[in-house]
Amino acid sequence: MKNEVKGLKIRKWIEYFEETLENETGVKFDNEPIRKYAVGAILKNPYAGKFSQNLDLLINPSKDLGIAFGNRLLRCANDNPILSYGKSCIVGTLGEYEHGNACLTTTFADPIREAIGGGVAWIPSTGKIGSPGTEIDIPFAHKDAIYARSFYDTLTISINDAPKPDEILVLFAAASRSRLHARLGGLEEKDIVGNDGLR
Repeated sequence: MKNEVKGLKIRKWIEYFEETLENETGVKFDNEPIRKYAVGAILKNPYAGKFSQNLDLLINPSKDLGIAFGNRLLRCANDNPILSYGKSCIVGTLGEYEHGNACLTTTFADPIREAIGGGVAWIPSTGKIGSPGTEIDIPFAHKDAIYARSFYDTLTISINDAPKPDEILVLFAAASRSRLHARLGGLEEKDIVGNDGLR
């Protein structure tokens, strides 16, 4: 598995998997458990402590970063479906939130879409400035139909030693299905067409 990306100094990779069998009130899953996966990379921020109008040092290498994320996400999923997804970043205190966003553009995301198949819907995103141990909620939406609201969900991630002040923690996460016992209506999975990213 590739662990280096040309143009980026990566200190650490993170891979995460969870499988939930009951909802919050202890009711067993409907049909299948929900499985969630996440991949993270902790990388050196080349713009830490300074302003730059041009952020190409982060944007340009992010295509290869996305390829590596796609491969690792498939490994995390362990042949389980990937039906919803989201992305996030935590930027160390010497950086700007914009530095994290530069790592999450379509340059980064499109290779992940290609790896998992489909992915015509926009990818929900969050980010913040933080320090080691900072938590972030990665938002989920269906990868092909943003109106399928039963797939709106989150995964909370924190890394005990990241990000350091001059680092960026880049995260991408996915889930195998809708929320357990989702019952608020809206577009159902069986009715998703997946042509326009909406329905």
